[in-house]
Amino acid sequence: MSWIPVLPVGGYALLLSVPRHWRMESTGFDLGIFEQGVRGYATLQAAPVATLKGSGFPLLGDHFSPLLAALAPLYRIFPGATTLLVLQALLFALSCVPVTGLAVELLGRMGGLAVGSAYGLSWGLWRASSFDFHEVALAVPLVAGAVAALARGRYGAAAGWALPLLLVKEDQGLIVAGIGLYVWWRGRRRLGAATVLAAVAATLLAVLVVVPAMNPEGVYAYGANGSWHGDPVTRLLLPAVKWHTVAALLAPTVFVALRSPLSLVLVLPLAGRFWTPSPTYWDTGYHYNAVLMPVLFVALADGLHRLSGGRSRVAGGRAGGPGRPTGAAQVLRYAARGVPAAALGFALAVAPVPSLSGPGPEVRTARQVLAVIPDGSAVAAANRLAAQLTDRCTVSLFPYLSTPDAVASAGPSVRRPEARWVAVTDHPGDFPVPEAEQLAAQAALPAAGYEVAAAGGGVTVYRWAGRPAG
Repeated sequence: MSWIPVLPVGGYALLLSVPRHWRMESTGFDLGIFEQGVRGYATLQAAPVATLKGSGFPLLGDHFSPLLAALAPLYRIFPGATTLLVLQALLFALSCVPVTGLAVELLGRMGGLAVGSAYGLSWGLWRASSFDFHEVALAVPLVAGAVAALARGRYGAAAGWALPLLLVKEDQGLIVAGIGLYVWWRGRRRLGAATVLAAVAATLLAVLVVVPAMNPEGVYAYGANGSWHGDPVTRLLLPAVKWHTVAALLAPTVFVALRSPLSLVLVLPLAGRFWTPSPTYWDTGYHYNAVLMPVLFVALADGLHRLSGGRSRVAGGRAGGPGRPTGAAQVLRYAARGVPAAALGFALAVAPVPSLSGPGPEVRTARQVLAVIPDGSAVAAANRLAAQLTDRCTVSLFPYLSTPDAVASAGPSVRRPEARWVAVTDHPGDFPVPEAEQLAAQAALPAAGYEVAAAGGGVTVYRWAGRPAG
């Protein structure tokens, strides 16, 4: 029963992500970066590098994400960026199993399947599927398993599911700490305290020791996100976009998730995001909310079970209290019966229809242009082209490059890897480098010693020919 949503959810995630890559809508930041890292693990590099971040830049010098190595065996068999997108869809789909299983257990077959399906189609997951690949794909099934175990009162199992999150990314320590605090609050003091201490120790080790040791500049580049300045209350609660995000998170559960104490697990990861000075983390965009979805929908199932007067394993007793339910309680119970269908209806209403269009003539031409670059070449590529090349070339980010003659005379720069080939677009966009800067650098390529090798479909490929005489 709990496996029923897996196939449709996985298929939906695939349709959102893979055709997008085929249409050359994926990017180097971040699909290309993660492919470089996983490719490094697959080829047994001791410290995989992401040349899109800089020459010889270790992936672990950016974020602490060693669990990406778990994807390496399948990548070695099926190398390519598409493999990462397929694995991400599979991980999201598999996360439905613990969520749906718990929901069926608490709500019955139809209600549980509706909640599990609503979870699989939730906006946090499809936004992640619509934006390349990220390491949080590994975290989602782990969080789902952990929170489902919490709902059953299996606190040892919850800790077992949660602790591998510390190998996914350094910010997952906030979720692990939240799970540990919940376990402590439910009476398993030693286990809860040990889980919190493990989360704190692993996070500090990652951001203060491991990442700076691997980073070429000896720093944790995101340390400013946790710095203390200004009024802490204002910083956490304002601007209003943060409250919009909270409302958007709770709306798919018809706010019933608040009826479950499991929703408390959301507090630390949300506080961590809202504390940062970067508005990117405050909003509903990108992939940052994917790991919160399992918490919300397990809390929804538990909250509905409580409203219906069932015996809650979380509370350790009857949710509705002793005696005959009051009139108001009876009304709530009847209303609660429609919430699973409402949650599924909401998910279906807001989920985007995948675009199944294949590559158009311009994209096919652009692919032919990129094909002139030989396999194994060192290429500086625009962000919008990088993920099309990372499976067969050593790709750095244009316009940060060193010409071969400069490398021969002075050695490579950390930020400016050598590039014998350059791939650029007519309209590169402003991320992660302003478009004006990219276009100016492109105009300077002939004077730097590059000549046009092929052009078409809005893409131009240059190759190193040597600097013009004089």
